[in-house]
Amino acid sequence: MNWKFWQKENKDTKPKKKKSKSREWVDAILFAVIAATIIRVFFIEAYTIPTGSMERSLLVGDFLFVSKVNYGPRVPMTPVAFPFAHHTMPVTGTKAYWDGIQWKYRRLPGLSDIKRNDVVVFNYPQGDTVALEAQDADYYKMVRSEGWEAVNKHYTIVSRPVDKRENYIKRCIGIAGDTVSMKNGLVSVNGKPEKLKNTGNFTYEVTFKTPNVNFGIFQEMGFSMREGDPEISQLSATSYSFTGSEIMMEDVKKLDFVQSVKELTQPEGYQERDIFPFDPKKNWNVDNFGPIVIPKKGMTVQLDSASMPFYERSIRIYEGNKLEKSGNGWLINGKPATSYTFKMDYYWMMGDNRHNSLDSRYWGFVPEDHIVGKALFIWMSYDTNGSFFSKIRWNRLLKGIN
Repeated sequence: MNWKFWQKENKDTKPKKKKSKSREWVDAILFAVIAATIIRVFFIEAYTIPTGSMERSLLVGDFLFVSKVNYGPRVPMTPVAFPFAHHTMPVTGTKAYWDGIQWKYRRLPGLSDIKRNDVVVFNYPQGDTVALEAQDADYYKMVRSEGWEAVNKHYTIVSRPVDKRENYIKRCIGIAGDTVSMKNGLVSVNGKPEKLKNTGNFTYEVTFKTPNVNFGIFQEMGFSMREGDPEISQLSATSYSFTGSEIMMEDVKKLDFVQSVKELTQPEGYQERDIFPFDPKKNWNVDNFGPIVIPKKGMTVQLDSASMPFYERSIRIYEGNKLEKSGNGWLINGKPATSYTFKMDYYWMMGDNRHNSLDSRYWGFVPEDHIVGKALFIWMSYDTNGSFFSKIRWNRLLKGIN
């Protein structure tokens, strides 16, 4: 008997059309892009260290893995973007995202809160406005120096969403609610002095007993003499400025031709124009400032001439309020207000290379919605002054970050 006579034709029994090689490649690439994007956004992402602001804790040429899980993954705020590009396309130089769709800040639960001394990656708070022809410069510093009209006349000015601002990496010195200050280069948090990490850099004045010194010994000790960015520079016939860690400087002190070693700081009372909160009434500088109270979610501040230099930007830019001066008082979103209650936590970030770091001393608080993740470990490191394979720093591979 021919059983095929009784069988109904079933579409599932038909042989499936085999995918073409090109279709298989497209599917594989699409899957890889989606999987990699999910990993980068919600789990872990690779970053590189482009500047010396964290030396010697982190060096130029270090490649890091940064955890998004520790503090909780931040849901993308600008969801329509080109994969693997941050804010600018690598070849065309055009925007790598579309800001026509903007989601509110949301963060998934994390393993822990940010703690003091954590090394944190975050979006640059003052990166909301950028002069395209001078992207390495701070727009607001340019305005203070050159004036708003001159900057906006000679440069192309763009605005960037929070998650498309430049990525920075610094050490968290103070968390929400802390009071930070600095005197003669020493940071205090809530009145307690916090010594610079042994791996951090500071500037010292070294005086020799004789002008005839062999500087090769300092290179052997780890000081860089590279052109354009030396860690040793001459001040007088026998005095030099050294940038190094406390441990390195202890070794310098032991040299028999060294007369003295002392920290080189700005004098107390000397005013630097670009130090936060840019108040001409405060004689603050990079080594002497404060006290400053870091805003905390639920904290209420009075709106007056004393508080507004510190908190005006947080209220207006970071928390999205319309803030206006009205006579002797203030209007928030069109309504008279004498106080303000913060909606987010904020942090104070500083580089370990204290005299070569653009950090909270220059632009203030880092809002919680700018936090990207926690730096975990170095997976690759090489000296950018040499060829890749000959300059790999083998002793830094898979090194944890403290």
